[in-house]
Amino acid sequence: MTQPTSPHTWRFFRAGGFDQVRLDRAEDLLNLDQLDQKLWVALSCPLQGLEFDPRTLALLDTDQDGHIRAPELIAGLQWTGSLIRDKALLATGATPLPLDAIDDASDEGRRVLAAARRILHSLGKDNATALSVDDTGDSTAIFAAARLNGDGIVTPANCQTEAGTPDEALAALVQEIMDTLGSEADRSGEAGIGQAQAERFLSEARAWYDWQAAARQEAAIQPLGEDTAAAREAVAAVRAKVDDYFTRCRLAAFDPRAGELMNGAEEDLKALAARALGTTDEAIAALPLARVEAGRALPLQDGINPAWAERIATLAAAAVAPLLGQRPALSEADWQALQARLAAYETWLAARVETPVAALGEARIAAILESDLPARLTALIAADAALAEEFEAISAADRLVRYVRDLALLANNFVSFRDFYTRRGKAVFQAGTLYLDGRSCELVIPVNDAGRHAALASLSRICLVYCDCQRNGEKMSIAAAFTAGDSDQLLVGRNGVFYDRQGRDWDATITKIVDHPISIRQAFWAPYRKVARLVGEQFQKFAAAKAAAVEQQSAALVADGAKKVEAAPAAAPAKQPPAPFDAGKFAGIFAALGLAVGAIGTAIASVVTGFLGLHWWQMPIAIGGLMLMVSGPSMLLAWFKLRGRTLGPLLDANGWAVNARARINIPFGTALTQLAKLPEGAERTLTDPYAEKRRVWPWALLFGIALAVFAWVVLRGHF
Repeated sequence: MTQPTSPHTWRFFRAGGFDQVRLDRAEDLLNLDQLDQKLWVALSCPLQGLEFDPRTLALLDTDQDGHIRAPELIAGLQWTGSLIRDKALLATGATPLPLDAIDDASDEGRRVLAAARRILHSLGKDNATALSVDDTGDSTAIFAAARLNGDGIVTPANCQTEAGTPDEALAALVQEIMDTLGSEADRSGEAGIGQAQAERFLSEARAWYDWQAAARQEAAIQPLGEDTAAAREAVAAVRAKVDDYFTRCRLAAFDPRAGELMNGAEEDLKALAARALGTTDEAIAALPLARVEAGRALPLQDGINPAWAERIATLAAAAVAPLLGQRPALSEADWQALQARLAAYETWLAARVETPVAALGEARIAAILESDLPARLTALIAADAALAEEFEAISAADRLVRYVRDLALLANNFVSFRDFYTRRGKAVFQAGTLYLDGRSCELVIPVNDAGRHAALASLSRICLVYCDCQRNGEKMSIAAAFTAGDSDQLLVGRNGVFYDRQGRDWDATITKIVDHPISIRQAFWAPYRKVARLVGEQFQKFAAAKAAAVEQQSAALVADGAKKVEAAPAAAPAKQPPAPFDAGKFAGIFAALGLAVGAIGTAIASVVTGFLGLHWWQMPIAIGGLMLMVSGPSMLLAWFKLRGRTLGPLLDANGWAVNARARINIPFGTALTQLAKLPEGAERTLTDPYAEKRRVWPWALLFGIALAVFAWVVLRGHF
């Protein structure tokens, strides 16, 4: 977005390879809306994973999306600046906040000041002249101390009479509403109900009660009184089958040929005859209800399909006899008349009001609606809501003391990374210090998923070690940046100790390593270490192979000897004469060995002759050049990577939106990881009783050779 030209004079400092704004003065903070956001180091940070007051972060996150963004920080700073007289308090992070620093020139300022005094009064600190975060932090206790707290939610404990005694009837109603429709959390933390729940309860209770009353007021709805429901259920249970029966009878009257066919096919009956039958058999239930004949009534006692006999008996007892009188059979006209008697009940039942309030029962609902409890409940909720402005001011007082204390600190870890680069204190994203492999790492950040984090964080070109930490059953994961020393002994599974910002110690175990160069020194020795490791591995393989071969030969000789002893004849056979010496074969072997040794010797002689042909002052240069040829590429690659180390991807992987190339150069990186060193003035004894004994003759021999070469070079120069 386009930034307006700012009349404010900004000051910058350079760190991390880029310019960062200085936010030392209150006017710097209050004019942040005028600073081009392209100059901000970060434009968004997550609420999680920061060493910062979570309550302050939650208050700043006005859209509750889990991130603090630039507009939210700007709005918080400007709101704070509008409510304090001495703006310098904002820059210094003053805590506690003096009451006389609150500007009461505006209506909001007067409300906040009054709320601050009310908080101190509720805590028994009427003579206090300042308000601290500790005073406002326990807002639950402040709101719990008041019967009504302005949130429009009442609890059973809020229900009192005008005389101040508990109103048990109203409290019982509030509890019943909570039990049937659920509850909301009051500012005090207790469960209660609000206006919406009260209105819903009363509306649904009235609708359900009126629906029940309609059945009492119209006799046609319940012709059998309370037994009407049973009659209706009996009719509904057989309605489809009875309609099917009378339809078949009408079809038989229409065409006599259909009479027998409507009673079921002969093949179906034959199939039933071969089975073990029961009254619940679906094939029997599918047959007609009774024998189909033109104009025949439905028998209610004899001649009924066995699968339907019980339900027809229930129909006769619960519906036909009470509504039409006793009869042995039911004609189609009787069937229609029976349904007509229950039609009003069916219509009433279809209009049923479904509500959990019905669980209270008709008598209790009638008692509530006919009393003054609904009016008293509505008045209580309204009285609580009327205090909203006063108690909102209490929340505003809490926000103000937190903002004055915290916003300057947040700005210096958001708009700029002053704390991180000046090392005056740890940045909010630094979780603590990891001690491992004789080093202490200060750039440690918490992570949730090491795999996902490493995918992006590896772009930082920093050597990262991911650790799982445990302490008294608690678990957390961290990523530590190793920026000094080497990585030779950094191995998955190694253990260390992590100290968090509260000073608590955690057991840390390496689970993943993102390998990048740590130092130029490591890069210099890397080729030699690789060669030494390769040579050592080859010697170990050679020695292992020889040892295995010797073991196999020994085992074979022992086994062969045992077999010969077992199979030896009485008379030992004559020994075979040895094979004649092949002089030509051995001559070829010696010739090949001679050529190989000669070639190697010639190469060594050429190198030595060339080296000895140099002047004495050229020899160190030649040795240095040779070492540079070996180590130079590794050092050059490491130098480029170390110059490209940046903090951005490390934080971006945690949800930040870093807006600058926050570099970590070699000197700064060295400061972030401390190597073990003896304290100044410490006494040191160099005698090690368990040190390996050194042999003098190898060093003496080397010294003698070097001295002879030096003497030969010098004498050669004279003659």
